[in-house]
Amino acid sequence: MRRKLFNARKLLFSIAALGAAASVAGLGTFATFTSSTSASHTIASGTLSLTAPFSRLGTGASPIAAGDTMQRAFDLSYSGSISFASATLTTSATPSSGLDTDATDGLHIAIDKCSQAWTESGPPYTYTCGGSTSSVLASRALIGSAIALSNLTLTAGSTDHLRVTITLPGTAGNTLQNQSSTISYTFSGSQRAGTDQ
Repeated sequence: MRRKLFNARKLLFSIAALGAAASVAGLGTFATFTSSTSASHTIASGTLSLTAPFSRLGTGASPIAAGDTMQRAFDLSYSGSISFASATLTTSATPSSGLDTDATDGLHIAIDKCSQAWTESGPPYTYTCGGSTSSVLASRALIGSAIALSNLTLTAGSTDHLRVTITLPGTAGNTLQNQSSTISYTFSGSQRAGTDQ
């Protein structure tokens, strides 16, 4: 009887030892080293802005005759924080007349750029360039949609000094007498291509 009691105690001590070992092993599983770090930065989008801080485009001309030319200067400023890739011009007429619907003998437009501000005389307004000139739009029919413009600076913070020349061709016939059109000019631009920042 004493031997059985001893064996039972021995068995209980063995089970208790195993339990303690398992408990210590369990504690070892969750006792790991840890470390962390963090950082942050701000990302802000820029602005694309096309403005005309100076413009004579709102000044009309009357009466005009076949062969007459009208010059109007304006500045095109890229005043946002993002540069442009390109710019276009859309022209429309409301009210409209044969002056703008006749693509051959009706009004034609050309645009030139001066490397500095144009020198204005008049009215009637004429302009001379004290620097160098380049063509932004070759002569064409006045009315058009998304007409591509060339030789513009397009860089954020810069300004292009432009001169619009409107001409009623000398070939304009009697059907274009006593006509009137109100012309609207809309300049549009698209942003430069995406780059690494």
